[in-house]
Amino acid sequence: MESPTSATGRITVQEAAERTGHAVRDTACDDADTPVLLDVREPDEWHAGHVPGAVHLSLTALYEGRPLPYEVRGRCLIVICRSGNRSRQAAELLSTHGVEAVDVIGGMRDWAEAGLPVVDARGLRGTVA
Repeated sequence: MESPTSATGRITVQEAAERTGHAVRDTACDDADTPVLLDVREPDEWHAGHVPGAVHLSLTALYEGRPLPYEVRGRCLIVICRSGNRSRQAAELLSTHGVEAVDVIGGMRDWAEAGLPVVDARGLRGTVA
């Protein structure tokens, strides 16, 4: 039986880390079957700190109709933002377009608090803006 969070398309930070390979090492898995983290925060937030291996496309860009980056097309997406609000909106929007997407409850704040890796635009230790 699925957990209540899985049934509603929402997962915890720990589930996201396990599904993307971050729970066992500092970088995401490159396997095509591994879900991809899609960060939907604004560019300044992304540059301050993001999950290694995540792909960026802001919620604003999604609402503007910009296409998904090539490297995430056809893959299951785990959508993340700062707190979980924008990622929920993005996951719902993506789902209406036939994309398999769930969002991360608590977002980057909970990710960083869990001690999971965060890097800045230069690949150095990042912060959650």
